[in-house]
Amino acid sequence: MLKTITLGLALLLALSACQDGQYAASTRHLAPIPPATLALMSAKGVSPADPILMRAYKKESEIELWKRGADGKYALLKTYPMCRWSGQLGPKTREGDRQAPEGFYAVTPASMNPNSSLYLSFNLGYPNEYDRSLGRTGAHLMVHGSCSSRGCFAMTDEAISELYAVVREAFAGGQRAVQFQSYPFRMTPENMARHRQDPNIAFWRNLKEGSDRFEVTRAEPGVGVADGRYVFDAGDEATAGAVARKQADDERQVAALVASGTPAVRLVYEDGGQHRSFRETMVAAGGGLGEVSRPEALAAGPREVAVPAAGPVALAGKRDPVRGAAALKPTGPGGTEAERQRLLKIFAAAGADQE
Repeated sequence: MLKTITLGLALLLALSACQDGQYAASTRHLAPIPPATLALMSAKGVSPADPILMRAYKKESEIELWKRGADGKYALLKTYPMCRWSGQLGPKTREGDRQAPEGFYAVTPASMNPNSSLYLSFNLGYPNEYDRSLGRTGAHLMVHGSCSSRGCFAMTDEAISELYAVVREAFAGGQRAVQFQSYPFRMTPENMARHRQDPNIAFWRNLKEGSDRFEVTRAEPGVGVADGRYVFDAGDEATAGAVARKQADDERQVAALVASGTPAVRLVYEDGGQHRSFRETMVAAGGGLGEVSRPEALAAGPREVAVPAAGPVALAGKRDPVRGAAALKPTGPGGTEAERQRLLKIFAAAGADQE
């Protein structure tokens, strides 16, 4: 009987997200922002009290910290390597799937846990309105210390101490919520071309709409949910035009990359990944990172699996017509003229179908 109970508890722990218990009260949450980071803020003309925004990328295993300046635009302040994330590229859909969320989340003062059993942490707010609209389940999805993950972003104790202090000071300065943008990878034409046959491509193209808006405006995009997808505020006419031009240019680059032979692939992880700097540390020091969840899953890195073309390149979302498709580069060694013509027809149809 005791053995059965023990096994049951172990299974429950394995299936849960990053359950964030409470340690006895400590003062670690009061640690100041490190002097080097304060100096970096000063050099960029921002202060600890200015608003922040964060962007996470699973494939690259990085979290970017952005600060808003006096001009109302966000500027990249610092990039932090992730020590561990779990699961695969793609959104979290259910409790126990070990997936780290992808989407647009809001970190609030109530999300902060100063007495976390994972040193310090803040909750991403999964499931958000979008997740709930799709019936997705799960809880306790966080950015935290340590190097162990069951659906969270683990940053090491040192890094979370700094991030926690930066978020804390932004809240003290009056910011009500910190937008946390979580992506499978950087939303470049190269990545979109390579992952074009992934089952999640429609969702990722929807995320890219918000990413594009931020890239163009350097302002926090307003985010809503309608018809099972994220929707973003259009802004004024000039902003909407600039975003549309970026999207059309990216689409042309994707088409050119595909036509020149860029293969369609899927990255398959044993169970998530970590930044290469931590992998090098583990190899060189034989550890040194404290608890690392499933280190055997990190040993080889992801497998790149070729995905044969099963139909047209997936297009999702409403966009301005894609112009200039006839100016695509000639097919390279990895493609055929028939494939090039097929892609031209796809992108011409994509433009004709837009509202």
